[in-house]
Amino acid sequence: MNTTREPATVHAVECTPEQRVTRSLLGWGVVAGPFYVVVSLAQALAHEGFDLTRHDWSLLAAGPQGWIQMVNLILTGAMVIAFAVGVARAWTSHWAPRLLGLYGVGLVAAGLLVADPMAGYPVGAAAASEISWHGLGHMVAGMVGFGGLIAATFVVARGQAREGRRGAAWVSRAVGVVFLAGFAGIASGSSTPAIVLGFTAVVLISWAWVAALGVHLYRRARVTATRV
Repeated sequence: MNTTREPATVHAVECTPEQRVTRSLLGWGVVAGPFYVVVSLAQALAHEGFDLTRHDWSLLAAGPQGWIQMVNLILTGAMVIAFAVGVARAWTSHWAPRLLGLYGVGLVAAGLLVADPMAGYPVGAAAASEISWHGLGHMVAGMVGFGGLIAATFVVARGQAREGRRGAAWVSRAVGVVFLAGFAGIASGSSTPAIVLGFTAVVLISWAWVAALGVHLYRRARVTATRV
């Protein structure tokens, strides 16, 4: 009697080079948010006179060593653009990656165009009587970029609903609504703690949403081993 057992064979399906590139690009959507938040908070806590309850993080570029926040915005925007390319490769949606890419471009532009001093920051800097060209450019970049992100949440929600992921679709819509409200508040020019902290909260929520989308698409693009 032959008691020899044939070992199980695992056929590992290797990712193609194209799939590896796609997954790498999607990974930047997970990295971008934490990178931006950590670098911004480190500066906010280290800079004299910066008040997290009164000052928007983009003002860090106008303060001491402002180039750090400029680079932070530019690199974060580049990560979002790379993520948008990954979304285009991993998903059938045409507009979602374009709108996410627009968000990334807005972040890069906001990094290149420094906001004007306001609300007592930087310390000792007088508030400008007239908005500068780069301050205006920063505002426009923010409007364009954030508009792209808000629109992307609704486009993604539509795609999620088509796939039967209704819960995820409602979350995407909710993120779009709260971000629109938070951006409207900060765009009003108010520096009250409720407005500033509310905007900070919706920024964190939006980064969590981007990361969740990246994780979902990354997992869907993953090729698993098949045991036979």
